[in-house]
Amino acid sequence: MWLQRRITLAAVPRGVHLVTGAVLGAIPEVREVTTGMLSLFLQHTSASLALNENASPDVRRDLDAWLDRAAPEDAPYWTHTMEGPDDMPAHVKSVIVGPSLLVPVGGGRPALGTWQGVYLLEHRDHGGPRSLVATLWGE
Repeated sequence: MWLQRRITLAAVPRGVHLVTGAVLGAIPEVREVTTGMLSLFLQHTSASLALNENASPDVRRDLDAWLDRAAPEDAPYWTHTMEGPDDMPAHVKSVIVGPSLLVPVGGGRPALGTWQGVYLLEHRDHGGPRSLVATLWGE
């Protein structure tokens, strides 16, 4: 089986947002795959995708705080500033975290660890809806 679907994630405020349910809800065909792979690709340069702990909200807050310190707004060295003070830091954060994930699928579900979830990291104050391309393949 090969399947590709574009998923629109609703606009969220800046931060780290658990989207596992939204992603899997948009591709119920995962349940038909006994062995395969799920590729997730975010079509934006100011947001990211990540796998991380899905139990403690502190992890999300700490990741967001670290990224804000790693790429601060209004740094004197930014030259790309026309789209607002959060834009260039958002691009840097996107490079650090990345736009894609590759997740094995087994027994009709993603082979995530007990405490793992798929996260959208929104790096802009008002990023808007985000487009994700999900590609599922397997038997």
